[in-house]
Amino acid sequence: MFSQAKVAVLESKLDIYEELSREMLAKLESAVDKISEGNSRIATILAKHDQQIEQNAKSDALLIKMIDEIKERDEKEHEIMFAKFEKIETKLQELSKFRWQVGGVLAVTVILISTINAFVPRLLTMGQIGGTMGVSQPSSIVK
Repeated sequence: MFSQAKVAVLESKLDIYEELSREMLAKLESAVDKISEGNSRIATILAKHDQQIEQNAKSDALLIKMIDEIKERDEKEHEIMFAKFEKIETKLQELSKFRWQVGGVLAVTVILISTINAFVPRLLTMGQIGGTMGVSQPSSIVK
């Protein structure tokens, strides 16, 4: 049926196909190895990226906490300063009130003194009846 020549041709073609299959299999294995290396590199990069994301999230949380603490401290300081300002304002109002009181007392004192100065000389001279001082003549001498 098959001649030797045909068998030889078929064997040579089979050898060629086997060799091509081996080459293709080697190339496929090489490609799979390269893809595996790429996947492992990508996995490493993704792991590092996830670590960086976690570190950034932690640092963000820490920054937010610090900002909140500063905000609370500033609010407390603001309340303290506001209380001090209110206290100073109250003292200023008291001093202003005292100043007006002192001014009123001084005004009344000045009015009283001027009134006293006007009426005291009159009061002191009112009790005298128009007398004059003079030398009196001696009345007759009794002998």
